[in-house]
Amino acid sequence: MAQTADAARTVILTVDDDPGVSRAVARDLRRRYGESYRIVRAESGESALQALRELKLRGDLVAVILADYRMPQMNGIEFLEQALDVYPGARRVLLTAYADTNAAIDAINVVDLDHYLLKPWDPPEEKLYPVLDDLLRAWRSSDYRPVPSTKVVGHRWSARSSDVREFLARNQVPYRWYSAEEPEGQRLLDVAGQDGQRLPLVITPDGTALVAPEAPELAARVGLATTPTADFYDLVVIGGGPAGLGAAVYGASEGLRTVLVERSATGGQAGQSSRIENYLGFPDGVSGGQLTERARRQAAKFGAEILTTREVTGLEVCGAARVVRFSDGSAIAAHSVILATGVQYRQLEAAGCTDLTGCGVFYGSALTEAAACQGHDVYIVGGANSAGQAAMYLSRFAKSVTLLVRGPDLSASMSHYLIQQIEESPNISVRGHTVVDEAHGSGRLEQLTLRHVGSGEREQVDAQWMFVFIGAAPRTEWLDETVLRDERGFILAGPDLTADGRPPAGWELDRPPYHLETSVPGVFVAGDARAESAKRVASAVGEGAMAVMLVHRYLEQS
Repeated sequence: MAQTADAARTVILTVDDDPGVSRAVARDLRRRYGESYRIVRAESGESALQALRELKLRGDLVAVILADYRMPQMNGIEFLEQALDVYPGARRVLLTAYADTNAAIDAINVVDLDHYLLKPWDPPEEKLYPVLDDLLRAWRSSDYRPVPSTKVVGHRWSARSSDVREFLARNQVPYRWYSAEEPEGQRLLDVAGQDGQRLPLVITPDGTALVAPEAPELAARVGLATTPTADFYDLVVIGGGPAGLGAAVYGASEGLRTVLVERSATGGQAGQSSRIENYLGFPDGVSGGQLTERARRQAAKFGAEILTTREVTGLEVCGAARVVRFSDGSAIAAHSVILATGVQYRQLEAAGCTDLTGCGVFYGSALTEAAACQGHDVYIVGGANSAGQAAMYLSRFAKSVTLLVRGPDLSASMSHYLIQQIEESPNISVRGHTVVDEAHGSGRLEQLTLRHVGSGEREQVDAQWMFVFIGAAPRTEWLDETVLRDERGFILAGPDLTADGRPPAGWELDRPPYHLETSVPGVFVAGDARAESAKRVASAVGEGAMAVMLVHRYLEQS
């Protein structure tokens, strides 16, 4: 018989789209392992992924995942690839027919498959249980320790509660949400000695109660690295979006002592995307969170330090060193710096929006709020890819999604594939020549006043949710006059610095700036913060890698 699992809530999950097969697998698993493990079954890849995410949030362990190969919409390999992001330590088994053995071989390379089983597996005593026994034994001997979940008690329409949930989710910190108005939330408040006047209450895995914590304190308490381990590095990467993560991966993998500094959470705007479908190598699409987490793990594997909630306030040149100063007065130095600070969504200037931010008005996709949109009417302001991706995702939950765009339609700034998907979605509509004049509500968004930019006609609509994607501004104001920027704040580099054939003012080297080098030698820029950049994930990653190559060239000649 199976040995007792180390945790009573440890799960063996099985997924098969054939209900009869699904029940048969679950029956055989329960017969052998039911006393020691919880058996969870699903009949589609999507429902199985949802189950895994819920288990993760609860802090449960998953020891083994068995997936059928031939499933519609999402086959077994595609499912296991996404499951790997949720439970990387779980052992993975593919159920295949004899004709699918080539697919099983492919899965070994794609998802590091542990085993594949040919159907039928009768008798299970000979063909199923010995395999599972070995995999469970290997899982128990590995470092499968769970990450205890953080508890968050807050109010649905509290901006600070929303910020904390988004911060934890984007940093891949498991947490459970409790409404302060529900019995369990009230119980947690009572235990912590709080009356609920200041929210959110965050209870860390070690039992520490934090009341309305700021991001740096929260990050330190939930185990995120916030303090550098050294004073001097080969390379400091500022910003943890695709460009910064790309630079960190290539810098660390090529032997540079690398630290990445991020003010909030890795991933940048791309990390908030519900689905990226035009990124090379992911024909079925990948969420920004999945792509970000893989890149973060990859950078860490090569030895890059990743610091969160560190606000950079200055960059100084001290001889051959480049000094990066933080908001708390501390600093680190390096031979070279890559600026990958990205951009932030511009604020909607309509009356009432500022007071309702986080209380129905959100900037970016705010994926943690999606489930709460169930059955509601949602408005999205913006017409670029980020708005389209959010519309497609939110349409899975909302009663209706309305895209508000200033231009006549979406063709000016949205990819063709997204426009097609939106046109085919029955609950998504597009209103051209329309802007938001005012947001109304007491403590939460209740209505919007819309205006037609041509006729000036105004209309008031009921609305509880508005997500804003109206262009981007670079996060470069802290650079002051250290490096040259254009009139919009984007950083000039390479050929843009020598348009008149002369090097930039103060340039003392006998060579022109390298392609991604700023007006300060040894300081490079990559991604959306660079003037005239492509504003695409793939180009940002490429620029991060290219910047590291140029860092090597700079260091060799210094």
